[in-house]
Amino acid sequence: MKALPPIPFVSNIDNDDRLQWLEYLQAALPDLQVAAFEDHSIEYWQQSNVAIVANPDPEDLKQLSNLKWVQSVWAGVEKLAAALPQDIAIVKMTDPQLAKTMAEAVLTMVLYLHRDLHTYATQQRQRIWKQHPVMLPEDCQVTVLGLGALGREACASLVQQGFTVSGWSTSPKSIPNVRCFHGEQGLKTSLNTSDIVIVLLPLTDNTQSLLNQTRLSYLKQGASIINFARGQIIDTRALLKNLESNRLKHAVLDVFATEPLPIEDKLWDIPNITILPHVSGPTNMKTASKIAAKHILSFIESGCIPEIVDREKGY
Repeated sequence: MKALPPIPFVSNIDNDDRLQWLEYLQAALPDLQVAAFEDHSIEYWQQSNVAIVANPDPEDLKQLSNLKWVQSVWAGVEKLAAALPQDIAIVKMTDPQLAKTMAEAVLTMVLYLHRDLHTYATQQRQRIWKQHPVMLPEDCQVTVLGLGALGREACASLVQQGFTVSGWSTSPKSIPNVRCFHGEQGLKTSLNTSDIVIVLLPLTDNTQSLLNQTRLSYLKQGASIINFARGQIIDTRALLKNLESNRLKHAVLDVFATEPLPIEDKLWDIPNITILPHVSGPTNMKTASKIAAKHILSFIESGCIPEIVDREKGY
């Protein structure tokens, strides 16, 4: 049997994380050689036609002269799509476990806002003892922006909890027990009635600054927003304007245009913002490695690359 070319893991991540990824990937692909790109000379990789990537330096990938496609271990691929030549296919990570993890985070923070826990945290610091009315979940309108795998799982979790759920996407969708909208008018209609909005959209040319001042003004007085997608989807200046005027009640931000969020950034000091360090939907190394392995083994057997990212759409 002809020896199969080695598979480079091309990454720009913490070394401990890199080593752990390599351990899981090698366990999932025992008959193949998986190694860190930087551990071998470029000559070693010249026959490699697939690479597994985690925030890679595109210049490293361009050195792989036989490269046909890359398997990302993350769901977000906008940087790869912008940097890689068109003839290199991109396969993003679509992991059911990731969708479950994200849905768990969505439900956690929706309940956090729904039960006014952010308000009670502020009251504790101010030594204020004050109770607030509790709204029934069915009377709380939650809107999910983005109805891909993550958005659909989040909607299902919210519906199961009893919330009234609507969803918006760029194209028409149909989801059980969810009122679905699309297009500009659909976005306006869905935001008009929302108590809590969750952003789960991919970052593309069409979603960059999607929630600008005009569209944030569609939200009703006292609404809250959760961004678990990409920081660039919300216009930060417009968001701050609406929060500082108390037109928006609260924002939970897990993603930012610059990460880590600089220590001097004023977002840290806004009382009605909850900041999280990009933890809403972490990739599970074990399950993701198995999915990457499945894709690679299928490619070796059939010669067909798994479902690839549409460069025009950006996802």
